Amino acid sequence: MPYYRRVGEIPHKRHTQFRSPQGGLYAEELMGVEGFSADSALLYHRYLPTAIVDAVAVPDERGQLTPNHPLKPRSFRTQDLKFTADADAVTDRRRLFGNNDVTIGFAVATVPSPLYRNATGDELFYVQGGSGTLETIYGALEIGDGDYVVIPTSCTYRVVPREPLQLLTIEARGHIGPPKRYLSSKGQFLEHSPYCERDIRGPSAPLLAEGEDVEVLVRHRAGLTRYTYANHPFDVVGWDGCLYPWVFNIDDFEPITGRVHQPPPVHQTFEGPNFVVCSFCPRKVDYHPESIPVPYNHANVDSDELMFYVRGNYEARKGSGIGIGSLSLHPSGFTHGPQPGAAEASIGADYFDETAVMVDTFAPLDLGEAAEASEDPGYAWTWSGRGPGR
Repeated sequence: MPYYRRVGEIPHKRHTQFRSPQGGLYAEELMGVEGFSADSALLYHRYLPTAIVDAVAVPDERGQLTPNHPLKPRSFRTQDLKFTADADAVTDRRRLFGNNDVTIGFAVATVPSPLYRNATGDELFYVQGGSGTLETIYGALEIGDGDYVVIPTSCTYRVVPREPLQLLTIEARGHIGPPKRYLSSKGQFLEHSPYCERDIRGPSAPLLAEGEDVEVLVRHRAGLTRYTYANHPFDVVGWDGCLYPWVFNIDDFEPITGRVHQPPPVHQTFEGPNFVVCSFCPRKVDYHPESIPVPYNHANVDSDELMFYVRGNYEARKGSGIGIGSLSLHPSGFTHGPQPGAAEASIGADYFDETAVMVDTFAPLDLGEAAEASEDPGYAWTWSGRGPGR
């Protein structure tokens, strides 16, 4: 993250003796990215964070990815996905899409997840509904409807629902953060950024859980391993630095508008390795007297466009069977745009009441088992009104 936080007890000088009231040394742990040359945090543990008593390989059962072939636009209904009554946000998330850069899934969580750590990259959740607590080695964060939740690589956490949590999950092979064009050379949000430090929530107190022989599921490049730690990893008495989990609510995004239709980069909220995440929020729309507020037809020649519809009415997709909880995938190689009649109907509008999360990837998205289980097979033909099965 672009600014410094200090939580709990830490010594005046880093890498110096810091003792408990009983006289023993706290165990210092540096969490850092990009080989000691980027953001980091220093955490102080009651027990050794390296003390494991077992390590067991765990099967990875996400299933195979299938190319989008024949190439066509597709639509999916997450509301049609089935989850058990005791599903959690880690082991029961279902894979919708993926490539070598990112994995996108969905979960409806009703019970606490196991302790989990993703060592392959950062994770980003969008909370489509429900509420709960994200417990981490840095402390706890309350999460709820409309929250983006950024979890840095190798942060141990668990998700504890208070009411069923609906989560769009984005797993990167690298790091996720605000767009660099919105940050100063020192990492501060600039004046033209659509959100800033005041909009961000981070942990404010240590969690300090106790326990022995505690299991942690770890995703790494070779698969999944379940460690058993001698002591509970949530034993951190304090930490400081610029690397930690944080939350930003989509309602705090300030839309950028203009006299004519603005391109998708004005909606960008995060960037990751070879993908971006954008927020389409309720906003005043184009105010040129002859403007057409909905998007023009466009070809994503370098990217696949995935849109997740979360609230309101998305003006460009009316009449296509798209509803709240739906996803549309418009791949590179296909020119897409508003549904028939949407452009004409939008003329004269001064406000759009729509909220959507968009992920653009710069490599094709393949389809996971959850996509195949929730696809609307007629979506590709909604522009022409005819096609196979219509």
